[in-house]
Amino acid sequence: MGPARAGSRNRKRGGAGGLAPGQLSPGIMRALGSGLSARRLLPLRLPPRPRRPPGPQLSSGPVAAAGALERAMDELLRRAVPPTPAYELREKTPAPAEGQCADFVSFYGGLAEVAQRAELLGRLAQGFGVDHGQVAEQSAGVLQLRQQPREPAVLLQAEDRLRYALVPRYRGLFHHISKLDGGVRFLVQLRADLLEAQALKLVEGPHVREMNGVLKGMLSEWFSSGFLSLERVTWHSPCEVLQRISEAEAVHPVKNWMDMKRRVGPYRRCYFFSHCSTPEEPLIVLHVALTSDISNNIQAIVKECPPSETEERNRIAAAIFYSISLTQQGLQGVELGTFLIKRVVKELQKEFPHLGAFSSLSPIPGFTKWLLGLLNSQTKEHGRNELFTDSECKEITEITGGPIQETLKVMLSSSEWVKSEKLVRALQAPLMRLCAWYLYGEKHRGFALNPVANFHLQNGAVMWRINWMADSSLRGLTGSCGLMVNYRYYLEETGPNSIAYLGSKNIKASEQVLSLVAQFQKNSKL
Repeated sequence: MGPARAGSRNRKRGGAGGLAPGQLSPGIMRALGSGLSARRLLPLRLPPRPRRPPGPQLSSGPVAAAGALERAMDELLRRAVPPTPAYELREKTPAPAEGQCADFVSFYGGLAEVAQRAELLGRLAQGFGVDHGQVAEQSAGVLQLRQQPREPAVLLQAEDRLRYALVPRYRGLFHHISKLDGGVRFLVQLRADLLEAQALKLVEGPHVREMNGVLKGMLSEWFSSGFLSLERVTWHSPCEVLQRISEAEAVHPVKNWMDMKRRVGPYRRCYFFSHCSTPEEPLIVLHVALTSDISNNIQAIVKECPPSETEERNRIAAAIFYSISLTQQGLQGVELGTFLIKRVVKELQKEFPHLGAFSSLSPIPGFTKWLLGLLNSQTKEHGRNELFTDSECKEITEITGGPIQETLKVMLSSSEWVKSEKLVRALQAPLMRLCAWYLYGEKHRGFALNPVANFHLQNGAVMWRINWMADSSLRGLTGSCGLMVNYRYYLEETGPNSIAYLGSKNIKASEQVLSLVAQFQKNSKL
């Protein structure tokens, strides 16, 4: 269970004052089982979203239209982005009129194509960033003062001037937009668009990355824990909230009303964070199962009915975080998931003081893709085998009747292989140790390559147990060969574990995981 993303490309986009939906992975709203749309699942009559205002009026013909649009963008940015006041006037210069910021919001809202929005954002990043001449001048002043004996106040003021010069002009635009009604919501959507444009390579380069970082920093301040409200969802919550929760579920899609009722009913808890700028609108959602022990199978949580309609407290010994979904792509990288888990743990401890075990039951996105890449590389190198032992190769080949690399590449790309009990048994040992290495040994800049692992390890969790055939859904089989992992939270150890991981890149893992890693190192040669 790690922070997943739910998309919104198919939903209408609103301006700053509109009812912006939850945005997550660039684009795709998760289907809620059997092709049901969220509105068919929960047929509510919500207020209509405001329509996008018409875009700029352009001349006929594609070349003329493109030129007119670029000129309109340049004119807009000249008017909307406030100039940086002189340092001495920084607190005396009046803020730009609301109309200038509203013009930017309206114009941006009228750009229907992702490429057009990317073009405007690229021009904003490139042309309205830091004045490098000012930075060089102020830097030289600081260096000169450090070489001469001066009063501390003089040096501190010079450093303050340098900090002021390092602020890009577009930050002022974002700051003033945030004061508009619905402005913070608009900026979340704008960053979602920026991330999507970067993913599609419509805008690239250091200026764009810098603007993304500036906007992320501003959102991190506005969405810090002090501005977030923790809310619990029950079957008696407003229908609009239940619908948004069902739409947001990106890890284990909600299939129907009864499924939703189970997920907020007995032995289950569902919480979300909302922000003061968007009350009752989920930003990130966490689902919890209250169980007798640490679960090793997701179907037991999302499909089976609870043992009774009334919770028996003595049956509850563990809290399993089995789904966490970020609903706003523009808040990617903002530390919401960590805050949410910590707040939920405190809530559960209040409700169940005897509760001793806290753990996730997490998917392993990317494992199948990683494994198929290894099989493919070995096939290209004349059938070289460095993943399986000789006895495993012989057994798997006898079952499949074909070359191990080629056959497994085809089988593991679908869910057909689980229909053979013999093949499932034969693959258990090698896939378990390969998965352990993928989670524990594969790194990106020294940290865990798998994003879900990285999330929980940063929080101070222990890589506790890898579970075979833990997710038999099509998504689980094709995404991670049916494997799932528990990241266990020992509350008294999360602080030191987090410091060790972030500081020394040291992964805390259980004996089971370390044993599987040792088996990989003995039997596989990568």
